[in-house]
Amino acid sequence: MKVIPSIAQWRAEYSQLKKEDFQCKIGFVPTMGYLHDGHLSLVKEARKECDVVVMSIFVNPLQFGENEDFDRYPRDLERDKALAREHGVDYLFVPDVNEMYPQHPLTSVSVSTITEVMCGASRPGHFTGVATVVTKLFNIIQPDYAYFGLKDAQQVAVIQQMVKDLNIPVTIKPCPIVREKDGLAMSSRNVYLSEEERKQALYLYKSLREAKALVEGGERNTDRIKTRMENMLRSQPLIEIDYIDIRSFPELKSLESLHGLKGQVIVAVAVKIGRTRLIDNVIIDMEGGN
Repeated sequence: MKVIPSIAQWRAEYSQLKKEDFQCKIGFVPTMGYLHDGHLSLVKEARKECDVVVMSIFVNPLQFGENEDFDRYPRDLERDKALAREHGVDYLFVPDVNEMYPQHPLTSVSVSTITEVMCGASRPGHFTGVATVVTKLFNIIQPDYAYFGLKDAQQVAVIQQMVKDLNIPVTIKPCPIVREKDGLAMSSRNVYLSEEERKQALYLYKSLREAKALVEGGERNTDRIKTRMENMLRSQPLIEIDYIDIRSFPELKSLESLHGLKGQVIVAVAVKIGRTRLIDNVIIDMEGGN
């Protein structure tokens, strides 16, 4: 595995790769580091489908708002290098902030409408930061495929829309959520949780499983589903609900009822537990629209 700290060095490597085999397929896994099995599952998918796997580790300041956790976001580059190497990453792109933003950028990439709901409503500017850095990374790495986890399904929807609208020549590969044995969705931020906070965090997935069971049992009123979830989450004193939402996926259109609906529905939740913000979701196939 080669560790690449600069854009110029990656471009030299890319030119050599294409010179040796211009048809080689490059798979890209963008991350903010502090790797866990969720990230590594993306590498596994990329390894199956691509000749070369590139991972980036970059904690992007543009997607953090005021009073968010940019400064304390967990970082351990040596540990991440070892895990990336062990799991078959060929190139690890690790630029610092000055490499990615030598001056404050005057250009940004902004996706409208689908960024104004769910996490976008409570984190203004977040998805502009995401779309801007991902566009930069796509322009730098020039991958054929890019792998994203569905734990942040709204992010996946935003990036898919951005790629479509801007004709960026990359195929986005959404990958399933990876969970701990007890059901907690894997996240770098889980390390913030105390023992009691972590115990109560399990109610995110419990509430989502309850919502899925209600839908599968024939419930079509979204308010009733959300109320059931809210009651479960409010039973835990450390949980502060940010939102509970049910929308079409990936269009993220609001739904009052699931009657007659075809396609996919996302049930999503975001909470704060102590100082930690956690998100989770389930995506349900509404087969036949019943």
